[in-house]
Amino acid sequence: MHEMSIAESLVDIIRDEMSKNNARALKSVRLHIGEISAVVPQALSFCFHVITEGTEMEGARLDMDIVPLRGYCHPCDRDFPIENFEFACPYCGNREIETISGQDLSIVEIEVE
Repeated sequence: MHEMSIAESLVDIIRDEMSKNNARALKSVRLHIGEISAVVPQALSFCFHVITEGTEMEGARLDMDIVPLRGYCHPCDRDFPIENFEFACPYCGNREIETISGQDLSIVEIEVE
């Protein structure tokens, strides 16, 4: 379960930010999780809550927004949703598209006391 190592990394990043800002407690964290990032939100949530138990982060809300997979076609100068993992432009059929969202995992917001 790679979600445990992801949760550990998130906690490290959050702890560093809390320290820099003299925060006492973590209230919530908002993440953007790409549709094809290979992260299982329920598993990540479980791991996050296990790791933060007994710390200044215990009880913090973990909000996760799934970011849809989108592509961009340079010849058409259009972006579009990529559905059913069909990596081709729906307008011209070009298969050399750029993936512009849906792959990343990022911390968007941290709320502290």
